[in-house]
Amino acid sequence: MGGMVKRIALVPLILAVCLAQEGAKKGVDRSALDPTCKPCQDFWRYANGGWQDKNPIPAQFPAWGPASVLAEETRTHLREILEASKDTKSGQMYGACMDTAAIDAAGVKPLEPHLARVAAISSAKELSAGIVAAQNVASVGPFSVQSLGDLKNSKEIILWVDNGGLSLPERDYYFKDDARSKQIREEFLKHAARLLALLGDPADRAAVEAQTILAFETKLADATKTAVQRRDLAAIYNKVDFAGLTAMAPAFDWKLLFTELHLSTSLPINVTEPEFLKRVNQLMTAEPLDEWKMWLRWRLLTGSAGKLAKPFFDENFHFRSTVLTGVTEQQPRWRTCVTVVDAALGEELGQLYVKKYFSPQAKKRANDLVENLKATLGEQIQGSEWLAADTKRNAVLKLNSFMSKVGYPDKWRDYSGLKVNPKSHFENAVAAAQFARSYQLAKIGRPVDRTEWIMSPPTLNAYYNPLMNEIVFPAGILQPPFFDGEGDDAANYGAVGAVIGHEMGHGFDDQGSKFDAEGNMKNWWTPADLKSFGERATCVSDQFDAIDIGGGVHHKGKLVVGEAMGDLNGLKVAYRAYHRSLKGKEAPVIDGFTGDQRFFLAYARVWGTQTRPETVQLQINTDPHPVSKYRANATLQNMPEFRKAFECQAVDAMARPAEKLCTLW
Repeated sequence: MGGMVKRIALVPLILAVCLAQEGAKKGVDRSALDPTCKPCQDFWRYANGGWQDKNPIPAQFPAWGPASVLAEETRTHLREILEASKDTKSGQMYGACMDTAAIDAAGVKPLEPHLARVAAISSAKELSAGIVAAQNVASVGPFSVQSLGDLKNSKEIILWVDNGGLSLPERDYYFKDDARSKQIREEFLKHAARLLALLGDPADRAAVEAQTILAFETKLADATKTAVQRRDLAAIYNKVDFAGLTAMAPAFDWKLLFTELHLSTSLPINVTEPEFLKRVNQLMTAEPLDEWKMWLRWRLLTGSAGKLAKPFFDENFHFRSTVLTGVTEQQPRWRTCVTVVDAALGEELGQLYVKKYFSPQAKKRANDLVENLKATLGEQIQGSEWLAADTKRNAVLKLNSFMSKVGYPDKWRDYSGLKVNPKSHFENAVAAAQFARSYQLAKIGRPVDRTEWIMSPPTLNAYYNPLMNEIVFPAGILQPPFFDGEGDDAANYGAVGAVIGHEMGHGFDDQGSKFDAEGNMKNWWTPADLKSFGERATCVSDQFDAIDIGGGVHHKGKLVVGEAMGDLNGLKVAYRAYHRSLKGKEAPVIDGFTGDQRFFLAYARVWGTQTRPETVQLQINTDPHPVSKYRANATLQNMPEFRKAFECQAVDAMARPAEKLCTLW
């Protein structure tokens, strides 16, 4: 539920069509609550403490909550489907992934031809060829190429050249002097040395190579934008032609890359970080060839380690999971392989999944709920007292232009061009990556396919895509605890209703608000409204900057502001939609809780996830989503309706002062 294409979202409809009547089934699970915690002090703990105490984070996971349980149930269903579908591409890919005996017997042999090519590089020209070849094998190199929409012309797909080449999670990990960052760099050096030793390098030489690799990547990181800087869409939109691209890094053979990828040099190109490409060019002319070869060999190795024999897989797990996220125990192999197939053949697997687990009736009910929330948001915009008439008109136009997709695509993707080898997991991984890239790059210059999905149907997530002006809800998230067609309306609105509202809200957050109804990056605000909107975004950013999540650690407000605005806008529109559905009637009291109380409890339960300290640190530095506890509490602190529902007083922690309340419409 976030990113440039934001994960997780018009004409009023009668709500009774989409959900069971209030209280038809399933009330509040009191065992999930912590009655020793006052709801007005820490609502997240009050709503989830009982469940959390009985469900600590399993050793195999970085975090655990009610949504995690749903994710595991879905993964189990996918496993059953794959084991019963051995004649499909999905089943064959799964079988090859599960054949650890064959993977272990192969050792590092699948990678050896590609490593040998790097070893044979003897000139700058051959270095370009080596980088191109590495892109084909493991999608590694100092930059990446992909197809995305033109930010200022959503009807056109263009080539994007983005930065790459870093092994640590984010550029600041190479420079920060806090104890955790230093520890991660030290662990990275040990990790790189151990992986290189598995290739046969003597231990002392491997340790020196690891130091060289870290120093090399630090030079790349120095010219890389931070996660916060990359949220400035205008700054990462730098459209050039082929000559302009070549001028940024003339030392690299761009013609060779374009030829290899079957791309025309007449294509429009967007370079996200021109200064980074200039740094790559500088390094290609100034750094010794042997250091480039050492780094490229490393990138092939680290990009492939998770697909190789157990010693490589285990070492990759140790650094990527144990060091970075605190996970100490590997998941069963079948879970890994389900994820592999879903990533490579998501719609073939998804087609089998929805036939069994997502009915047309469920799709219709969810569609009706989306329409009801859209109508409610329209009412909010129209009733806004601070928006000028022109801005309101443009906002409503954008809202009414939302394309909503629910459950699964109307047209399934064709995977006939992907060749699956039932005997080789490594070959399948390479083939799947190449197939996916060819599929994406083939879109350039063709009409935009507005029926396409970015996520697979079983995915427990959702998204807003500003270039398509679309909100998308896969079948995976349209299940309890998010959505229950036979459940309490208050709970459905507080859970999936807030998710739907969240994605709709992304169309009007600090990034989505820069795109018009057609998906073009274009200002549609009056100057005064734009200034006022910026102040509202700053309110949210400042709120998260100020939250101490423990040990003096704070969110980066400018990193999480978009997702936090999505949460706040989503919850507000879901609350109004819930009351709209009551049609003036009083909601019944169920299990001792009013309708409003059940609404807010359902919302907090969605974010009832406990997270390991190491994972929290990683999330704070790299993820635009706030930590789950504060997606609940910080959002609710801005809801006077919540304060009223639980009779919170001005002195309570969950009651944000009136002058500091953040709101949008």
